[in-house]
Amino acid sequence: MMSRGGRAVLALACVGALAACSVDNNSSGSKSSSASGSGASGSGASKTVMLVTHESWAPDKNVLAEFTKQTGYAVKVVKSGDAGELANKLVLSKNNPLGDVVFGIDNTFASRVTTNDVLEPYSPKGAPASASKYELPDGQGKGQLSPIDTASVCVNVDDAWFTKNHKTKPASFDDLVKPEYKNLMVAPGASSSSPGMAFFLATVGHYGQDGWEAYWKTLMANGLKLTSGWSDAYEVDFTGSGKGKRPIVVSYDSSPAFTVDKAGTSTTSALLDTCFRSTEYAGVLKGAKNPDGAKALIDFMNGASFQKSLPDSMYVFPVDSNVELPKAWAANAKQPTKPIEVSPADIDKNRSEWLTKWKDVTSK
Repeated sequence: MMSRGGRAVLALACVGALAACSVDNNSSGSKSSSASGSGASGSGASKTVMLVTHESWAPDKNVLAEFTKQTGYAVKVVKSGDAGELANKLVLSKNNPLGDVVFGIDNTFASRVTTNDVLEPYSPKGAPASASKYELPDGQGKGQLSPIDTASVCVNVDDAWFTKNHKTKPASFDDLVKPEYKNLMVAPGASSSSPGMAFFLATVGHYGQDGWEAYWKTLMANGLKLTSGWSDAYEVDFTGSGKGKRPIVVSYDSSPAFTVDKAGTSTTSALLDTCFRSTEYAGVLKGAKNPDGAKALIDFMNGASFQKSLPDSMYVFPVDSNVELPKAWAANAKQPTKPIEVSPADIDKNRSEWLTKWKDVTSK
């Protein structure tokens, strides 16, 4: 299982005569890779689309080659850290954009870029009707950022561990602070991890701005362990990975699809009342050298081929509800019907103050 905060980076591979790949470091230290194809459409038009994205970008290589074959555009990828670092770099470089198109800005950082004149308005052609439920609110990014995928951050539990130890598993936020679950939970930190931040925001949305601090004090007193990132929490400390000692972890609603036993049943589950929806978006960068290529790539990301590839390649749900999910996902990866939400505007306004208070609470 790899996550948006901890997925391994998969390099693009060569696909026949359609694509040739390279990986290098640019002057800013970000990793980049390129896939080149048959000429771009239009005489004199740029043959390359520069995609700025996060470190977890790992599309199906055959699907990306399909885009090159269809449009003639090569794709050069510049990876710029996690969603937060990506957003900051886009704002700082807005007068000299890093590329043509961005993918990977999520709803926790959307306002950071949409309020700083970073993007050109664009509504993709052929966007699935179901994508509308993931659109940002008016004035907070709608029409600038197009939803591509979604995956909610949720508390996950190791069902097998609780059964083996004859204990009742928790079912809610309130349960997590009960004495019977002392020293059983691990989570990535909000200040160092995208899923950690999403879990923190879930507590803000659930307990309110006046209640989350008291909850976190109780949670820490009950032995919550914080790690720097998702990988340490899930792959090292979580019992469900087969290595750790803590059977409660912050991960994703898709995580149970990756802990399926020989009988086809997942040994873990997500607590769907604790979920914070994370949606990733794509947008055209203002001042792009190849805006037509940027728009073509966003159109392609909304198309059936790219949407269908997302669960297996990027470990997220497509925004196109007509896409048939892999069997393991359909059986074991359940999405929340009412995920907790905090508006992008509220997040942008309060992020710094909230994190300062969070650090104070969790460092005691």
